[in-house]
This record gives sequence, C-alpha cells and structure tokens, in this order.
Amino acid sequence: MDIAAILKRNWGWFVLLLVAAVLPVPLQKQQYTMVLLMLIVLYAVLATAWNIIGGMAGQLDLAAGAYLGAGAFTTGTLLLRWEITPWVGMFIGALVAVLLAVLIGYPLFGFKIKEVWYALSSLALCEVLRVIFLMWDEVGGPTEVYLPTAVSPLYSMRFTTATPFYYILLVMLVVALVVNFRIRATKLGYQLLALGEDEDAAEVLGIDARAAKLKALIIYAFICGLVGGVYACFYGYLHPSFFDADISTEVAIFGIVGGMGIIYGPLLATILLVGVRELLRARLGGGLEGLYLVVYAFVLILVALYQPRGIAPLVSSVLQKFRSALTPGKKEASWR
Repeated sequence: MDIAAILKRNWGWFVLLLVAAVLPVPLQKQQYTMVLLMLIVLYAVLATAWNIIGGMAGQLDLAAGAYLGAGAFTTGTLLLRWEITPWVGMFIGALVAVLLAVLIGYPLFGFKIKEVWYALSSLALCEVLRVIFLMWDEVGGPTEVYLPTAVSPLYSMRFTTATPFYYILLVMLVVALVVNFRIRATKLGYQLLALGEDEDAAEVLGIDARAAKLKALIIYAFICGLVGGVYACFYGYLHPSFFDADISTEVAIFGIVGGMGIIYGPLLATILLVGVRELLRARLGGGLEGLYLVVYAFVLILVALYQPRGIAPLVSSVLQKFRSALTPGKKEASWR
C-alpha cells in the first residue's frame, strides 16, 4: 500500500501520534503520569501485535506473557553476565521468543488445535515457563535479580525517568501499526482474514493454514520479545513473575474489546481500559485491588451486547459522520 495513501486516509491518527510524541514535554515532571502513559503505550504495542494472530487469524492466543518474559530474561541476562547492551539484547530476546512460538505453534497448528484448546495451550506456556524459571537458580530462581547500570544509563537502558521508555515504546507502537497495515495489504493478510472467518473453507481454497498462522505467530512473538527487553530495563530486575498469565489475558481483552482484526482497535481499547484501571487504582488505593477486573467484565458485557464488533467501528462511525458533515458529498474510506 502506498504510504502517501495511508497518510491521506488516516491523517487524523497521525495527528494523534504527533500529539503523543509531544505529550511528555509538559508532563516530564509528573512522574506518575509519565509511568501511566508508558504503560498505556506498552500494552498498546502488545495488543496491536496480538491483532495479527488474534484479530486477523482468529486465534485466541494467550501467550503474550511467555514471549514478554522470554525477551525480558534474555535481555537482562545478557546485560548481567556479558554486559551486552539491551539495545542489542532485546533483539536477541525477540528471537528467543520466536523460537518459543515456533516450538509451541508448529505442533498445535499441525494438529489443528484451535479456539479454546489453543487458548489453554498457549496460556499453559506462561505457567510452564514461570515454574521452570522459579527453579532455575542460574538466572536467579525465585529471588529478584537486579540489573546493573553497566557503563552508562544509555548503554544499559537504565534511565531514571519513564520518558525515554515512553519514546522507545512509542516507536515500537508505530512499527507495530505499520506492520499491521502492511500485512493487511499482502497475500498473507488476506489468508489470515480468511482463516479467521472459516479455517476449513480457507483450506479448501488452497490456503496453507499452518504456514500462514505460524508466520503471524512469529511476527507477534518477535514484537512481544522486543517489548520484554524494555519491560525488564524499566523495572530494573528479573523475576519469574514476568511470565504473567494476567498480562496475556489483558492483551487479548484489549484486542477483543477494540475490535477483532481492526488495526486501531487494540490501541483504543488500551487507552480506555488501562486508563480506567490505573485511575481506579490511584483513587481507591489497595482497598479494592480487583475492582478493575469488575470494570473489565462490565465493559466486555456492554461490548458483547451493543458492539459485538468492538468499540473501533463505533468510533469510526462517529468520525465518519463528523467528516461527512465537514465535507458533504465525499465518500469516506473504510476504517479497516
């Protein structure tokens, strides 16, 4: 797809990205706000990557925590043992995440494991890795292993504020969005959409389901592994809790609430749900720790009843009506 055409069709979103790029300037001294913004962008990257395997291909993948943890431990261990900068380590961690994805995806897709059984299998990977790393003393075992500053904060990616991490993740978000756009415009994108609609019918038409889904899984795992490297450096330590099944579930929720297969859907859902979650935590403290889960359930029920395709089509419809009012007679481009 022509980049100029993308810019013309989606100029509003690029304005939002520009706003996101300058947003930290007036907020740099408000560290809590910057951490919140960073977390929103972090989850947005994961959810946008999930859209490739979950939204387009229709696979309810719940292994984001496994790939995130693999990237985090690889990046952190390389820094600890050999002082390899995380700028390199996170790409190695992404390749380790890809290896994990292939090891689990190849047999599962080969045996046509899908829907709830695929979800349970991918979720089990998080728990298996968490238990393995709890017993693996060479990488810290059950204790927290703190990352050094090494040569310099820039070299070791150990910044004292959340702002640099925010910009790193914002670049990753832009890349993840562009990857989604490019995939949708290629043969692989059409294959994934066909598989998401009806896998059996797609295979009858000659689509290699295992190969297409494995490609989507590899791209998704690679992006999650990259984010894992930044995740470890931000928190400054390694612990098996990084293989978090809750993260996997949240990422899938963002993709579903945003709109399955809709590129900007996960981003919209992440802004809404993470923002609400952190707002509730800030206002209520530790008194009602699980309240945000109740909010998630409430939002999911509302989406299932009134917007089964997610919140993105609703937002798109509102924007199209607004644009039509400004430029009557012009036909608006499709959201997707």
